[in-house]
Amino acid sequence: MLQWQHQGIDHQAAWRSESGLPAPRRVVVADDTMPADTAYRLACEGTALLWQGDFHNARLLLDALKRRLDKPAGKSTAKARKQLRASSQQTAQTPAEAFHHYRMAQGQRARVLGSILIALQPDYSIALRRAPDWKLACTEAWGAPTADATVQVLTLRELLGVVGAHEWRKKGVAMPVLGKEARIYPHYGVFSPVRGEYVALVNEAPLPEGARERAFDIGTGTGVLAALLAKRGVKQVVATDMSPRALACAQDNIARLGLSERVQLQQVDLFPEGQAALIVCNPPWLPARAVTTLEHAVYDENSAMLRGFLNGLRAHLTPEGEGWLILSDLAEHLGLRSREELMGWIDAAGLYVVYRMDTEPTHGKAQDSSDALHAARSAEMTSLWRLKAKVA
Repeated sequence: MLQWQHQGIDHQAAWRSESGLPAPRRVVVADDTMPADTAYRLACEGTALLWQGDFHNARLLLDALKRRLDKPAGKSTAKARKQLRASSQQTAQTPAEAFHHYRMAQGQRARVLGSILIALQPDYSIALRRAPDWKLACTEAWGAPTADATVQVLTLRELLGVVGAHEWRKKGVAMPVLGKEARIYPHYGVFSPVRGEYVALVNEAPLPEGARERAFDIGTGTGVLAALLAKRGVKQVVATDMSPRALACAQDNIARLGLSERVQLQQVDLFPEGQAALIVCNPPWLPARAVTTLEHAVYDENSAMLRGFLNGLRAHLTPEGEGWLILSDLAEHLGLRSREELMGWIDAAGLYVVYRMDTEPTHGKAQDSSDALHAARSAEMTSLWRLKAKVA
């Protein structure tokens, strides 16, 4: 429960956090009369601001906090930025240190921007002036309100994320490899397949012998790779995921594409029972701890899913089958995992590399020189590793 005091009266409400963060310990009521500088100071000190003013002004305040985070304080902005860059260079001597420094900065930024809280009524309405009706977006994310629902509080930033996911779900992501007008519709908490280069690799790789009969898609997410395999002529695709949200999302997309009879979804950890001539996996690419739900699609702590896939692959492949591992080498450029480690895991799992297909990333950050990780991102390659089992 979130607890606070206002005008001498104690209040409480249910606390909602998608990432499982505890309720803030210090909460003050804020409204349109609070200056942005005061709000920024309180947020930096760890105080949450429960908004009770005009809803539009809450969004303006969030923008004001972003500007203060992005612009060093003080009269000499250029000098402050120069000192900040020098400090970063001194404290981040290696790519791995630069990455961890970046994560720490992102974490602090998230804490400050997450300081503005919004109360949702039991029916997901917002009892503030000029508040929008986002009931549908909330229902898509969390399900219909229950009969015993109470007032709940969450960060404005998380609420905006729910609405952003709703918009993505409405318009979808164009996926020409699945058909001229085909689109994939990501759900809340399921990573959107906006990086199309890995999808193109799966579309271009030659299918191994027997793959048209049966294939597995491990960690299916939106279901885009399972759909692509079916479109390529695979008669039966078994797609797995541990996330109920991902499975619901994949089921929706598979049905929209008319592939329900050819794609079977299972909630299991990695592999389904049996064997297949083709097993595809696109695990999270960076070995770091995920904080939010969406980050689980990017960060794989201790490379657990990657190693789990490699270690279990041989037992689930038919004799002539192949495992396709789709992986970026960004972790290598950041010093988080070496190529020698990856090759060692492949060898220890009783596998060998048949061929590797590479492609350069097409996302904007690869060309953004202002990005903190630009040096690593500009050198990044995305690869499809074709793996086979060693002959005993």
